[in-house]
Amino acid sequence: MAGTFELFVDEDSQIRFRLVMPDGHVLAVSGQFTDKHAAAAAIEEVRECAGTGLIQDVAPPPPGARLSPAPHPRYAVRHGTRRLSTVGVA
Repeated sequence: MAGTFELFVDEDSQIRFRLVMPDGHVLAVSGQFTDKHAAAAAIEEVRECAGTGLIQDVAPPPPGARLSPAPHPRYAVRHGTRRLSTVGVA
């Protein structure tokens, strides 16, 4: 079952949207928009690119961690960025 995009007004009286999972868990919250039309356009953009977006890990490794080459051919580390490509994850 798909999640739901909810439009809401934040504490600064700006429009935002959140992506809510079927169980009610909030998965993502957008930045601020000045009106509902701009927020709706951004939701359409999220729908377009989310299914094809790569996962890019730009978080620093934990202190003392040693990075070693990944054994799986679908996993690559390039210039401190990890790119994943598996079934179900683009």
